[in-house]
Amino acid sequence: MKETKRGKGEVRADVKKLADLVQKEIEDGATTVEEIHKAIASLPLDILERLDVFEETVKDVRRVQDTSIGAIYDVIRKVNHEVGNYAKEILEGGAAGKPTRKPAHPASHKKG
Repeated sequence: MKETKRGKGEVRADVKKLADLVQKEIEDGATTVEEIHKAIASLPLDILERLDVFEETVKDVRRVQDTSIGAIYDVIRKVNHEVGNYAKEILEGGAAGKPTRKPAHPASHKKG
């Protein structure tokens, strides 16, 4: 059995592919969970909507609820995207693992 020697560039490319795969799976998972979340949250509204008295109110509540749930998962996808980009930049930074740029929103630790 013959082993092949792999260069740093090939290993780095494989790690980037893995990072892309993880990022895509998190994205897909967030979308699936969002759909399930909306379906479960919709159940009581579906029942209330059948009562003519609450029909308009339920439509308003459903719109707000869908917007709120969507916003939460949009943030999750945004964070996933930013973390994926940052991980790739670290990989491109070389052996020292230094990123090519600073994070967009560094944590602030003020002493008071």
